[in-house]
Amino acid sequence: LTGSDAAAAIIRLEDGRYLMQHRDAIPAIWYPDHWGCFGGAVQDGEDPLDALRREVYEELEFEFCEAAYFTRFDFDLTGLRMGRYYRIYYVVDMTLAELGHLVLHEGQDVQAFPGEAVLNTLRVTPYDAFAMFLYHERKRLGPLPLGAGGTIR
Repeated sequence: LTGSDAAAAIIRLEDGRYLMQHRDAIPAIWYPDHWGCFGGAVQDGEDPLDALRREVYEELEFEFCEAAYFTRFDFDLTGLRMGRYYRIYYVVDMTLAELGHLVLHEGQDVQAFPGEAVLNTLRVTPYDAFAMFLYHERKRLGPLPLGAGGTIR
């Protein structure tokens, strides 16, 4: 396994559910056979939002117009001789009509789930589970800081 900077989408459907990817069951990837957010590696010199657009299109054939920055996690894996990496999360809205036109190219499955199922039922990659918890419970956790949740075009 290797680490890399990554960008991920918390895809929120208009009915309040979240779109999740059932990851492939191959040992060469982080958290095989888990559910997670769509997205992937940020290539050298690539803007994280551009990387997210590329990854989401490659995985689902979905082109989104807007994404709102949500949070960033930094991982220091130098103790494992794997370097330092980040994972940036954006919130992307999707209509039910758009959902009906998706074509899955990566992963075992794509499904939409209510937040409670994502948080309590599914086996979700730990970093995505934490991001989903923070997003889904954001009103309970406290006010958003200035600038959080702003739309990026």
